Amino acid sequence: MTTPLPVFRLLLAIGAGLVLTGLPAPSRAQNIVVMVNGDPITDFDIEQRSKLDQLTTQKTPSREQVINELIDDRVKLKEGKKYGVDPGVSDINQSYDGMAQRMRISSDQLTKSLETKGVRPETLKSRMKAEMVWTSLVRGRFKEKLIVGEKDVADKVRQEGGEKLQIEGTEYKMQPIVLIVPRGSSQAFMETRHKEAETYRARVGSCEEANSLFRSTPNATIRESVTKTTADLPEPLRKVLDDMPIGHLTPPEVTKAGIEMVALCSRKPTTIDTPKKREVREKMYQEKYEKTQKAYLDELRKAAMIEYRNR
Repeated sequence: MTTPLPVFRLLLAIGAGLVLTGLPAPSRAQNIVVMVNGDPITDFDIEQRSKLDQLTTQKTPSREQVINELIDDRVKLKEGKKYGVDPGVSDINQSYDGMAQRMRISSDQLTKSLETKGVRPETLKSRMKAEMVWTSLVRGRFKEKLIVGEKDVADKVRQEGGEKLQIEGTEYKMQPIVLIVPRGSSQAFMETRHKEAETYRARVGSCEEANSLFRSTPNATIRESVTKTTADLPEPLRKVLDDMPIGHLTPPEVTKAGIEMVALCSRKPTTIDTPKKREVREKMYQEKYEKTQKAYLDELRKAAMIEYRNR
């Protein structure tokens, strides 16, 4: 759910090519400012986080605020290791790559964009790791406490003037298919794979045929089926799925993995929550999450060994 790092602001800031003027060259000073459970926070750490915060919020954070953020991160990471929640380098890089993909740029371009603003990519990755660990911890340890009851949601919807809790919709059962295109492949190879995808579309008339074909096709994979409702899918995709025959494949799209299509296995009427009900449930969950994670973090900070040396 929502985390302290406003990722969407970071995307906007970098995507817009924001230029932060007057930024000094990164200092390599390693003067220790705080020790947190034996883990040091240096002037350089503070300088880097300050630049990242300035980039994401368009405001200059106070030194005290940045120090507290870094202390929180150290505490979260230590607690994560206690419970075996410790994302590896590949996990962090995958999350970093995902951010770049959402910005429609490459990971290298994201790195260069950060570096031109004086922010090392490791600074962002460290922040991402802390939030990945924390989200996993809070949701895992307090799963029952975070449950939002249906009756509570319904009562809240009615209090806010909502007349309906559910509306008619559609349920779609689908199987994603990927024709693998190795990173760095030529445009000609991409076009060849795209033509192959169109050929497969003409051959497949059911999900059974799709499974038989793509489970035996080299450099292709068909994933397990997923079920989504009208509320889960963007309107363009819903229109495609509503208009195509059952068992057929959606038009091929180029993604990071290669050429992707979706086999439509079934489509049937169902009832779904109204947008108002979904909004209320999400808000109630967020409120529970924020209250729970704050109490958890306060408890951990009180138990932590925090030694200030030179603030």
